[in-house]
Amino acid sequence: MTVQTQDLQGLDLRAEIDRLRKERNAVILAHYYQKPEIQDLADFVGDSLDLSRKAQATDADVIAFCGVRFMAETAKILSPEKIVVLPDMDAGCSLEDSCPPEQFAAFRAAHPDHIALTYINCSTEVKALSDVIVTSSSAEKILSQIPPEQKIIFGPDKNLGGYLARKTGREMLLWPGVCIVHEAFSETELLKLQIEHPGAPVAAHPECPPYILDHADYVGSTSGILAFADTMPGDTLIVATEPHIIHQMQKAAPLKTFIGAPGADGNCNCNICPYMALNTLEKLYVALRDLTPRVEIEEGLRLQAKKSLDAMLAMASGTVGLGDLGPLKVA
Repeated sequence: MTVQTQDLQGLDLRAEIDRLRKERNAVILAHYYQKPEIQDLADFVGDSLDLSRKAQATDADVIAFCGVRFMAETAKILSPEKIVVLPDMDAGCSLEDSCPPEQFAAFRAAHPDHIALTYINCSTEVKALSDVIVTSSSAEKILSQIPPEQKIIFGPDKNLGGYLARKTGREMLLWPGVCIVHEAFSETELLKLQIEHPGAPVAAHPECPPYILDHADYVGSTSGILAFADTMPGDTLIVATEPHIIHQMQKAAPLKTFIGAPGADGNCNCNICPYMALNTLEKLYVALRDLTPRVEIEEGLRLQAKKSLDAMLAMASGTVGLGDLGPLKVA
């Protein structure tokens, strides 16, 4: 998406975004990996599913999702009556890109005795091909409810799937996708950082490869890492996930020191998500002004994708088991 910034010169973007938020009856969502200036003006800051559910519970007519495309699609799946805009429709995800729907469908067809447990970082089409969606915070609980004899495909994140397999002892067939941000962390540079800060714990997202998770004192979702940062003993934490999450940590615990885990060049800034970075205040303003680019999903596809999201929510709540969900997509 191209924004003609010269046309916006002289505008107080924050004031204009606030004006449009009221005029459009809009709710602004910002993922933890967004730039601080976007996080600070959002109505809600959080992880992807939590944001979509919070927006669903509002009476807003418009959802402006400052995140990536699969997140905005999830919001539309849950709130089809609302207009959903994404500041930059090119804000994709390497995990989504790694799992084209037609290839995933062929993979499922080749393994008809497997159910598909699929990470939420995927397209609407892949959600529609899946049995149960999981988040990094709900995956272990959902996995524990699946009978041990049931074979499982886990995709698209092989690192998250591998972490779950090691932790639970559950064998799964892993789709070979990775997050380019979490793959960029360097074990060598992390070890150097630990020497420089002896005793500082490491908190890591399970999208990280095993050679990073092996050095982590805490492994969890973005919200889990934030909770750990707030309650951990000591005053210094090394953070192995996208570094913009540190903004929320500093706001919650300004007397603590948070250090982003480095990439091969020794700098944590190389791990900034290039897709998240596409969203800007200028693009958010234009999206609210023009109500475009909009996320649109064909209704049949939306309902099929919603089934796998509903299965996750039911199983994560503990009120429904896998056997209560009705026929799955296995042959």
